[in-house]
Amino acid sequence: MTQPDVFDQKVLDQNIRELQEWLRRAWQQLADPSLTAFSRRELRNQMKQCNADLRVQLQAASKRMLVPPASSGRTFAKPALRILA
Repeated sequence: MTQPDVFDQKVLDQNIRELQEWLRRAWQQLADPSLTAFSRRELRNQMKQCNADLRVQLQAASKRMLVPPASSGRTFAKPALRILA
């Protein structure tokens, strides 16, 4: 893994954590009985958008995990073994 890949992975992980935390707090705020109907509707709309963003970030992270790391040029072959008696 090269240095930019590590940096991109850290940024991606941080974005995922931030979106998850925002959604967790939004659910707590949604339970507040003092919210008006309009505020609840707006909060749910924002939660839907955040959920879509989180899904995109998670898909990007899963694609990144599926990509094999760049090879270092060394290949490993099965050695030819002989049984000596």
